[in-house]
Amino acid sequence: YSLLAENREYHSYIGQWNGQDVAVVSHGVGAPGAAVCFEELIMGGAKYIIRVGTAGSYQKEITPGSIVISTASVSTDGLTKQIVPAGFPAVADRYIIEALARAATDHNGEITIREGITLTLDAFYSGVIDFPHELYKKAGVLAVEMENSALYVIAALKGIKSGAILAIDGYADAELRKEYNPHTNHVAKAVEAESEIALNAITTI
Repeated sequence: YSLLAENREYHSYIGQWNGQDVAVVSHGVGAPGAAVCFEELIMGGAKYIIRVGTAGSYQKEITPGSIVISTASVSTDGLTKQIVPAGFPAVADRYIIEALARAATDHNGEITIREGITLTLDAFYSGVIDFPHELYKKAGVLAVEMENSALYVIAALKGIKSGAILAIDGYADAELRKEYNPHTNHVAKAVEAESEIALNAITTI
């Protein structure tokens, strides 16, 4: 692989995986900055985007070190509210999800892998207003992160295919969270596995 360009948090690399050309690009934290990345990748000709990231789990059985394939996202971020009407769905492309699920079978038995709905929010740290995490936990949302809604909505508007895979680095649910330590061996193993899954998936679409 080789460095294509770098500016602020956006570092772009190009290389080959399974004999196919792929680009790997960092987008930073949060929907607005990530949206700039997604929009400009599409302007540059990207037809498939898989976001590889981390998330906090809402569900007890989805422990740190697990992997979640995000089929859709609850949009509580501010970015998507400014580009589409309220109620516009943020949904991954089914072909991307199927490709991720197929690629993930190589890791069955060694890492917990789940598919389902995730949630996108803006605030990493809490303030004086409590976010209703408990409601989304009860509704079956698997995990929370900060960029998926932006990707799914922009991909829908621009007519490309997108999906996301997330390594769980802790619990977002206060009742389950004892401490937040995203630097464990379990999390590092999940990040490595999700990266391999994403690369294998995007080169088989």
